[in-house]
Amino acid sequence: MTNPPPVLKIQEEGISKEMRARTSFAPVIKKVSPSIVNIYSTMTIRERPTMNPFFNDPMFRRFFGDQFGDQMQPRNRKAESLGSGVIVTSDGYILTANHVVEGADTVKVAIGQIDAWANQAPTLGMKAGIFQKHGIVLETFGTQGAGETLQAVISGPADIGIGIGTAGAMRAFARGAPVRAIAAAYVGVGDQYWYVPANSPLQRLTDATEKQTMAYSTNGATSHVIALGFVKQLGVKAKPTATGGPPGTLTQVMSGQIDVGWSAPPFGLQQLDEGKIRIIASGNDATVFKGQTVRLLITNVSTLASRKSVIDRFMKAYRETIDWMYSDDPAVLKTYADFVGISVATAKRTRDGFFPKPSIDPDKVVGLDLIVQDAVALKYTAAPLTKDQLAELIQIPPR
Repeated sequence: MTNPPPVLKIQEEGISKEMRARTSFAPVIKKVSPSIVNIYSTMTIRERPTMNPFFNDPMFRRFFGDQFGDQMQPRNRKAESLGSGVIVTSDGYILTANHVVEGADTVKVAIGQIDAWANQAPTLGMKAGIFQKHGIVLETFGTQGAGETLQAVISGPADIGIGIGTAGAMRAFARGAPVRAIAAAYVGVGDQYWYVPANSPLQRLTDATEKQTMAYSTNGATSHVIALGFVKQLGVKAKPTATGGPPGTLTQVMSGQIDVGWSAPPFGLQQLDEGKIRIIASGNDATVFKGQTVRLLITNVSTLASRKSVIDRFMKAYRETIDWMYSDDPAVLKTYADFVGISVATAKRTRDGFFPKPSIDPDKVVGLDLIVQDAVALKYTAAPLTKDQLAELIQIPPR
């Protein structure tokens, strides 16, 4: 037995002139507001990544190693969509805009350190409906760091990657990878820190010996660049070791597999407050990277060519979301806190203490001359990128 089609009662007559002057919409809003609902959908997609032939290039493997081989296993990722609608019948029919359920451009976004505030624009913007307003629905998934994010963009699972180390992007570009930067992601290195268990004998990072290990996420990530900077600038002897994201790194540190861990707020703040770990170095200790754009948003060349209008709209929504993230709207910190699983107070401490708004300005890559030199000094590139190469690599859509 099928349900009969819903029947809507519509008042055809308009409001009379006599009533317009004294008519308030407040009673109407009060009456209909309980019928307004959020439409939130999520689904699990199982996909098998494809290996781009670029990753078999001997020169690429010389710099990045075989870290991408383990990432070819099938994996699950979560796709989310958010919109609003109105309940129009007593048996539950909902009226909504068509783009909420179909017709919007879907953009797949790989995010290194998905919980970090600097990388929150896609997540928060979707939950606030900002990207949907621009006709875009995002499918976001987290990675263990820049190396994995870069691979996802090059080989196809992601249209956009967030949190790619600038020097790492330069290295990939110089080796022929089809990547382009469409925005700056973060300026400076003060958002990352290195720590030890509370009972560790190490008081400073420079106390570590060549027999000890110092964590970073993945090759090409900001944490990797900083770790190499510690070695070069401070003379740190500990062996830089890839450990993945902050949660996995903490497990390795507390179990004694790694001597010095790395992290970025909000992860680790609770352990710091509880006295379980101690910070022995900050990214700012590698002073050479201060004031530089250390992370980027990237896309694939083919995506930029075939979906330019979508990328332009993505960036409009991205900028609008950043403005909202630093507004006085209490929903901002509440939404972030709920997503990450922290208190609103910790969310505010994370944003205000580590991520001033200018640090995530997407429209300007700062310190390019120094970044180019550092990329050569740290052996990310064999020679400095030229101005023409930089102009080809960095293509930020205009406001």
